[in-house]
Amino acid sequence: MATEPSTRNRGPVRRIFVRARTAPATPVGRGTFTPLTSEICRDPDRFGALAAEWTALHRRSGQATPFQSHAWLHSWWLSYGTPGRLRVVLVRRGGTLVAAAPLMLTHRPVPVLVQLGGGISDFSDVLLDDDCADIAAPALAKALAVAARGAVIDLREVRPGAAVERVYECWDGPSDRLADSSCLELPAVPMDELLGRLSSSRAQRARAKIRKIDSLGIEARVAPADEIPTAVERLLHLHRLQWQGRGVTTEHLSARFSAHLTRSVRTMVEHGDAMVTEFLLGGEVVAADLTLMSPRLGGGYLYGADPMLRDRKVDVATMLLRESARRLSADGRSTLSMLRGNEPYKHHWRPETVRNQRLLMARGLLAPSLRLVATQAAARDRAAVLVNERLPAMKAGLAKRTRRGGDGKG
Repeated sequence: MATEPSTRNRGPVRRIFVRARTAPATPVGRGTFTPLTSEICRDPDRFGALAAEWTALHRRSGQATPFQSHAWLHSWWLSYGTPGRLRVVLVRRGGTLVAAAPLMLTHRPVPVLVQLGGGISDFSDVLLDDDCADIAAPALAKALAVAARGAVIDLREVRPGAAVERVYECWDGPSDRLADSSCLELPAVPMDELLGRLSSSRAQRARAKIRKIDSLGIEARVAPADEIPTAVERLLHLHRLQWQGRGVTTEHLSARFSAHLTRSVRTMVEHGDAMVTEFLLGGEVVAADLTLMSPRLGGGYLYGADPMLRDRKVDVATMLLRESARRLSADGRSTLSMLRGNEPYKHHWRPETVRNQRLLMARGLLAPSLRLVATQAAARDRAAVLVNERLPAMKAGLAKRTRRGGDGKG
């Protein structure tokens, strides 16, 4: 039975007046003032109850990625959220949700509002209704200024062209734009066209790898929604096997990450925002891949493969890419994203490098806090570059000393 959503901790409802510059959803004369209301949702239960209208807005926000879906964000909060820190900014027009910013409050060392989804999400953004984005963006900017109060807004991993760029452009206060992670992207076309991007010798080697996969009789199947909990469990098991004895992202082995994926992916599969593909050899699942999708792009988020495939000379990356390219191109998507990371195997396919952004915004009096956050971010970036430049040489030197009988210290 349907119930009214909780109003506990929903925050004050404010009326915002923004001059309409595009034809609104309801008949209002051009150039008139259109009232919108905003509020800050701090109650996790109420955030959970927003699923239907959030999903509807997600569908109307053309730049949104799977990481802005309600299933992903609410599940992330259940696994990673800190009680009392939720700050979801909502803007409505005539009762219809037209803009939303999923945020939470942190302190590092000054108060900062950051996006929900954290480090396990490759893209962050806000949601804006495409039909009235010209009025929804400035309205959301005003609502965010109210929500920020004494905090800096720090949005990581903003993809170029994201909806929040429109909010950033009309922000009335100190702001800054920094570079963030690099993502690699290919056109979502069938494998034959991807092979055409390669040199003749590299394409020949790739075709040999594909023939090897086909000769073994490896088959691909997409797990239906009712099998997702089991499929995710198998994927994580294979991921653990694949990285056993090697460096692995430890968070991917945690119970909270497993709970988040199991909880979110089933709903995302039902809504067409995710797909789990399993690869079978002799009836046994030997690899699995989780692909997250939006109308414009899709990308492999996490995969796992039995180490026996390496022993049989199967190029798992090629196997996964071929299947993703086949399905994404058939569905009409334009971009096959390899998401974050500059791993060498990705560059074999001559992808385009797309740099995410980090957007900082604050109210006027908080300019010093914004500069502090920006300075710390720049210092961390310089340290990361230094490590990436020197670590390979340090590893090579250590290996050389070890081969010569040194003690390996230093």
